[in-house]
Amino acid sequence: MTRIDFYVLASENPGEIPTFACRLAEKAFRSGLHVLIAVDNPEQAQQLDELLWTYREDSFLPHAVQNKVQQAAIEINSGEDPGQHHGLLINLCSDIPAWFSRFERLAEIVCQQPGSLARSRTRYTHYRDRGYPLQSHNITN
Repeated sequence: MTRIDFYVLASENPGEIPTFACRLAEKAFRSGLHVLIAVDNPEQAQQLDELLWTYREDSFLPHAVQNKVQQAAIEINSGEDPGQHHGLLINLCSDIPAWFSRFERLAEIVCQQPGSLARSRTRYTHYRDRGYPLQSHNITN
């Protein structure tokens, strides 16, 4: 069963969510997990692709926008079927991907902005009501 972790940022700035997603992807990659980051559309995928190249000067994260030909350790998905992925899903989508349950772990990132908090409460209830194991992590920096 998919383990679901909510990462609650101290910031109200939703712009910090993609940066934290990069940080989380790096940690998972260094632990040997394959990572899929789900976003809503190709434009967000392109923005995240650029951020993964630049978010830290001293780090390289092998990544790609998802395609069927070649897999990378970290892939960015904008609505396609996730293929063979089953490690960590970092959900940056507006909705819960229908295929989330094929992953070992799912990460939801929340900031203190009212809309983000409301979405996370709805998602938390959705997962809890279906019996998924939930954990919450308060991120202070």
